[in-house]
Amino acid sequence: MNGAIGSRRVVALDVGGTAMKGAVLDADNRVVDLYRWPTPRSEGPDAVVAAVLSAVDELLVHADGAVAVGLVVPGLVDDRAGVAVYSENIEWRDVPFRERVVARSGLPVGFGHDVRAGGLAERALGAARGVDDVLFLPIGTGISGAMFVAGCLIENKYGGEIGHTDVGSGEDCACGAHGCLEAVASGAAIAKRYNRVTGGSAAGGREVLDLMVAGDRAAATVWGEAVDALARALATYTSLLAPELIVIGGGLSHAGEALLGPLRSRLHELLVWQQEPHVVVAQLGDNAACLGAGLLARAAIPPTAP
Repeated sequence: MNGAIGSRRVVALDVGGTAMKGAVLDADNRVVDLYRWPTPRSEGPDAVVAAVLSAVDELLVHADGAVAVGLVVPGLVDDRAGVAVYSENIEWRDVPFRERVVARSGLPVGFGHDVRAGGLAERALGAARGVDDVLFLPIGTGISGAMFVAGCLIENKYGGEIGHTDVGSGEDCACGAHGCLEAVASGAAIAKRYNRVTGGSAAGGREVLDLMVAGDRAAATVWGEAVDALARALATYTSLLAPELIVIGGGLSHAGEALLGPLRSRLHELLVWQQEPHVVVAQLGDNAACLGAGLLARAAIPPTAP
């Protein structure tokens, strides 16, 4: 049944540096339809903003009678103000997304950071259900975390940037600092470091993993250094916030136990007296942020709405 009362559908959009993922969700937050569009990053930030708004329009056409919109974006994000403050990859600044989408759609809009939204989804629907102290850590082109402490999501727009923890790698980071975790353990960094050593042309971290499995010693060294850096950053996080659970997501999580096994082992070696967290793979995969956007959309609906 269509219509606000009959369907209670919401639409959700997760904006990434390469692609945008959209979904129509029913009243029980189940996916009705999934859609995908390229992110026109090479055309500049204004083109990406226009593409985001166009994708929302298209989702609303597909979800006739939708009652709310959820939108999540990368970079530095002010969830409460509804503003995308800055994205290094997309290069937009101070885009008032919530205001613009409300003006176009006339609907309540839930807006937030893609990683924090992914964490919301994993805690509500995925691997972290029922756990109050959780770190959700997607590892892809970049590394950022959603932090739950005593059941509360830390929403500070500067929080969770674990990828810019200094792990002593000595590598230059795109952020302008040196030694950042992201510069040694992101999927892009793993491939870049392997190619620099070997003159190869690995496209991503998973390809380096495949080379390691095939017996490539340089790949094994680069992969091992990435795991060690991750473990060191997580040991620091554990000392500060004592998570019960760490959920690894993002593209690198598809490596499964090839990543999680040695990561657990190295983290165990580094922790002496601290509570050792369980380390598991995310359950919602690449759809976590999009599902989280749906949860934000649902939360944005006023309590008095029909």
